[in-house]
Amino acid sequence: MLDIEHYFSIHNRSWDCLGEISAQEKQARIDLATCYRLSAKMQWDDGIYTHISAVVPGQPQSYLINQFGLRFEEVTPFNLVKVDVLGNILNGAGPVNISGFAIHGAIHTARSDAMCVFHLHNEAGIAVSAQAKGLLPLSQHAMRFYKDLAYHPYQGLALSTSEQSELIANLGNKKAVLLRNHGSLVCGSTIAQAFYLMHTLDKACNIQLKISNLDQVHFPSDSICTQTYEQLCADGDAEGQIEWPAFQRYLINSFH
Repeated sequence: MLDIEHYFSIHNRSWDCLGEISAQEKQARIDLATCYRLSAKMQWDDGIYTHISAVVPGQPQSYLINQFGLRFEEVTPFNLVKVDVLGNILNGAGPVNISGFAIHGAIHTARSDAMCVFHLHNEAGIAVSAQAKGLLPLSQHAMRFYKDLAYHPYQGLALSTSEQSELIANLGNKKAVLLRNHGSLVCGSTIAQAFYLMHTLDKACNIQLKISNLDQVHFPSDSICTQTYEQLCADGDAEGQIEWPAFQRYLINSFH
């Protein structure tokens, strides 16, 4: 069976094209490219828009992001671009969507724990973000975000400096935010955790959208929702690590 590195070797590229990089950066590139490819499989992409960024291990002011113009399914460890916090290219072939990276750069700067920032225009996330009450504790998946979900109002396409500050304030120390009328965003301590959280959030939103009348539903008590949230978060930063190899196998097996 292929492993994930060999899966990407079908592109007949050598790591030499990136110059000298650390083993940690190599692994980050593999994991981030895997995250992009999995997101394409989940149909979370939006043409060439939205981004997943990751801090380069050992280089806290350097980040990996997709080359602007590529669909998620075209991203590989070799064509990821290394940028600084302003989106200036440090390594790799551009271009980079500077306005798109504005959200990522702001959050990476403000949150040292946000090793991976995952922003989507996923349909379920947009739909629930537009509902007045937002995400409701209607499923176990939604309860993962019972005390861990923020909201940010829609303010147009361009993210100004003032809106960056407002987004950071609204996000606080939470792992996820629904951007009203726009999409979803999660902050992961690892790339694996970020993918796991987005997968859970998207499923929670999809479940809510399948309920035709939100005025006629059963809500667990606050104490049960809180207890479930705490149980689901018990792994801390290790959240998503057990699931990650299974997601990798899903991607590999889809190649055959």
